[in-house]
Amino acid sequence: MRAAPPNGQAEPAPARWGWLAPNVVALGVVSLLTDSASEMVIPLLPVFLTTVVGAGPLALGAIEGAAEAVASLLKLLSGRWSDRLGRRRPFVLAGYSLSSTARPFMALAGAAWHVLAVRLLDRTGKGLRSSPRDALLAASVAPEHRGAAFGLHRAMDHAGAVIGPLLAFAFLTWWSTDLRLLFGLSIIPGALAVAALVFAVREAKPEDDRVTAKKSAAAPRTSGSLHRVLWPVGLFTLGNASDLFLLLKASESRSSLTSLPLLWMGLHVVKMLASVPGGWLADVFGRRRLIAVGWGVYAAVYVGFAFAESRVVVWALFVVYGLYHGLTEGAEKALVAELAPAASRGTAFGWYHLTLGLGGLAASLLFGGIWQWAGSMAAFLTSAGLALLAVVALAVLAPRQS
Repeated sequence: MRAAPPNGQAEPAPARWGWLAPNVVALGVVSLLTDSASEMVIPLLPVFLTTVVGAGPLALGAIEGAAEAVASLLKLLSGRWSDRLGRRRPFVLAGYSLSSTARPFMALAGAAWHVLAVRLLDRTGKGLRSSPRDALLAASVAPEHRGAAFGLHRAMDHAGAVIGPLLAFAFLTWWSTDLRLLFGLSIIPGALAVAALVFAVREAKPEDDRVTAKKSAAAPRTSGSLHRVLWPVGLFTLGNASDLFLLLKASESRSSLTSLPLLWMGLHVVKMLASVPGGWLADVFGRRRLIAVGWGVYAAVYVGFAFAESRVVVWALFVVYGLYHGLTEGAEKALVAELAPAASRGTAFGWYHLTLGLGGLAASLLFGGIWQWAGSMAAFLTSAGLALLAVVALAVLAPRQS
């Protein structure tokens, strides 16, 4: 057994707390506060760029593309680095601190390259923290509770995505329309997130190598098994374009401009409510099965979007679409943790996040291109078809024990 960190920051044994381990709850609070701060800024960034800074859509695309590319690559590197050090918390603390410090400087941006610099620093923080955080969370609970634990974390994250826009709406409606002041105020939830991390999140106890060896006899914990899951995940992600395209579809169905933010927040509410039950179901019925069900729901919803014309149908599809997130997000992360040895779990999550990041970029380009040249119906049906192919690939390639 590896010795616990000498600084007294070790988390109690996972079995004592179940899926509501202190680290799980604390990391959920950190994500809620961080996402609240981020969502005070990001939805207004296009308007800020075009009306305040004076940049155009091309600048926005370049900034977001570069920022997400940096984050995707760093997720792999930080996960591997944390494996080598045998510690996760320093990366999590550094990542959240960097993002929370950098984000308010958007208020001082006077040119497009200033916005780019802030976004790169923000996404660098996300890249540093994401894989080590997921590995830390996985080590903080017993294996049979990981689906519910990751589900709770995603629920708290989605809650932040609801709170942030509401804070921005309240500020702009009842206080001031000064975007710079609003961006500067994002330092408050960001600072609270870092404080929660410093005082409430602890390094998890390393797993006993003898226990890990016994588990290996009952579960396929090899890099080969992980790759057999990442291939279907990559195939599905290739058809999983940005959710912003759904708002574009809603606007085509004669939804009013003012209703779109409400629709977006409603989607996150459904994601939040579905995440914990989805993670629990993954623990009970198996991660692979629930992922397949979730991808099937995604395919059905996208077929619905392909043919939907009325506003009522589009709004109903938004609600069902949120269920897909609840069924799959916690289950996918729990499955990655299950298939990766504890000593290389950070690297495994790094590969998972890199697959999502690069696949998502390609998916948005593919979806947008098909929409522009062949129409929205062709784009949605293509994504639905890729989701169904991914279900087949998961059934064929994924280990049966998962």
